[in-house]
Amino acid sequence: MDRKIRAAQYGCGKMSRYLMRYMLENGIEIVAAFDLNPKVIGKDIGELLDGKKKGVTISDAKDADKVLSTLKPDVCVVATMSTITDIYDAFKVCAKNGVNAISTAEEAIYPWNSSPKLTSELDALAKKNNATLSGSGYPDMFWGVLIETLAGSMHKLTKIKGSSSYNVEDYGIALAQGHGAGLSTSEFEHEIGKYNKLSSAEQKKLVESGEYVPSYMWNQNGWLCSKLGLTPISQVQKCVPTTHKSDLHSTTLNATIKAGQPTGMSAVVVTETKEGITLETECVGKVYAPDEFDRNDWTFYGEPETTINVNRPATVELTCANLVNRIPALIMAEAGYVTTEKFSNNVYPVKSLNHYVKK
Repeated sequence: MDRKIRAAQYGCGKMSRYLMRYMLENGIEIVAAFDLNPKVIGKDIGELLDGKKKGVTISDAKDADKVLSTLKPDVCVVATMSTITDIYDAFKVCAKNGVNAISTAEEAIYPWNSSPKLTSELDALAKKNNATLSGSGYPDMFWGVLIETLAGSMHKLTKIKGSSSYNVEDYGIALAQGHGAGLSTSEFEHEIGKYNKLSSAEQKKLVESGEYVPSYMWNQNGWLCSKLGLTPISQVQKCVPTTHKSDLHSTTLNATIKAGQPTGMSAVVVTETKEGITLETECVGKVYAPDEFDRNDWTFYGEPETTINVNRPATVELTCANLVNRIPALIMAEAGYVTTEKFSNNVYPVKSLNHYVKK
């Protein structure tokens, strides 16, 4: 592309500060920004970054349709909440206006196995208007591309077991509450743990109906199966609360979680495949104690057995950098809802990102 990529930012919270800076530093021109928060609407995006005005005012999200139809940016980066239901309106307005969109929403990485109806609707609208929709972030690389690459070094593979932990304090109140942080033990069991004993078919039905919101690994296992050419025959999830031996204060919840009460949850998803390879993946999202930190640990069983540990990954920054680096592939992809296992793997961009757009 012989000009700068033109982008809109949808959602101007904590994540957007990295997303917008990374876009600008990679030669992308930000032409619009949207949010629902009256405290940021009307501000110049520079006030959220380095304090220097950039000439782009944050608009009310309700005006996104009018702004996008007028400006027609190449891409819209959506950084609001975690589920397809949460980002549906943002993706819909982008697709309606023929604007490619990519989101940090964790479900967006592979929503075909959790929200097939909504994803199919978005897919059809995007195809109609020649736009591409997708999701990316930290899981895309550290639970996806990294795992696929390491699996390629195995002679024989029988099982992949992964565990990743993150501090819910870094991602806002909606995510913290979704992980059960601050609930009582009985509330956790009633609201989150009540599905643990259901069969694969029962869980699948509830997930696809929208009654049961799965963990991020539910979607990630779908992504991995698609990338590795595996055929899922069953998939179940079990959620258990995490606790701490002493009280922990959560700034996100603005509350103190008492010792022994849920600080978050561990969600384990087990996928059995027709090919005989098992995926057992866990995500642990909780309010951290002072000595805890992000981890990403994976073991590949077979020949030879291989383990990789990534301690203290900068999860927020890696989410944003990986997503921004996906933008050229997004622009070049076919129209529709196209998940990133269909893209070529990211490489470090030594030039401005428009140089990588061959379209």
